[in-house]
Amino acid sequence: MSHQHANNEYDHEPIRGLPEALPAGEEILCQTEPDWWSMARRTFHALQVGVYFALLITAHQIYHYSQGGGVMEGLTSLGWQLALAAVGLGILCGLGVLYARTTVYTLTNRRVVLRFGVALPMMINLPLERIAAADLLPFGDGSGDIALRLAKGEWISYWALWPHVRPWHLSPVIPSLRSVPDAERVAGQLIAAVKAGSNDVAVARERSKERFAGGDRLAPAGALA
Repeated sequence: MSHQHANNEYDHEPIRGLPEALPAGEEILCQTEPDWWSMARRTFHALQVGVYFALLITAHQIYHYSQGGGVMEGLTSLGWQLALAAVGLGILCGLGVLYARTTVYTLTNRRVVLRFGVALPMMINLPLERIAAADLLPFGDGSGDIALRLAKGEWISYWALWPHVRPWHLSPVIPSLRSVPDAERVAGQLIAAVKAGSNDVAVARERSKERFAGGDRLAPAGALA
């Protein structure tokens, strides 16, 4: 069963990213946090917004000069349009930095812990035996998303967990480690931890929107490489 914990201050964590000291027999295998630029691009869509601004500004400039507009007026409008675009993109990049710096993903030999939250810090424990499958979506820069599909009967609020969820999957909600640097290595460690716990979890690698066929129950972690 997954558990949710509210936490007021990160400074009170006995171990960074964890709600309490580890019990006897549990050890941290790895800790990571999202790559801020990858999160800004893929969670907050900074590049798409940048392209939108570029097209809008270009179209406006073409229209201005095609209607006989003056150079000074064109430069003035270009200036405030670029300033507006810079503010918008700055906000999206700032959100990427903020969410990345307030998030810690921890893998132990017994669970995956997500610590996140800007206004209201939260922690969610996902015991390895309750993870039915994991989907790896690698990106070209080495980062990637690792979606953790839970066993039947588990329920987590999509909006409480956002953005650490698989986008547009509301039922069931799929917790995800978003924009993880060196995602293949982390996925390999997850496979090894699950196997050590004698839990058969399917790990399917995804390319873009395409998944491998359902028979991919991988043996060694290196099968992801």
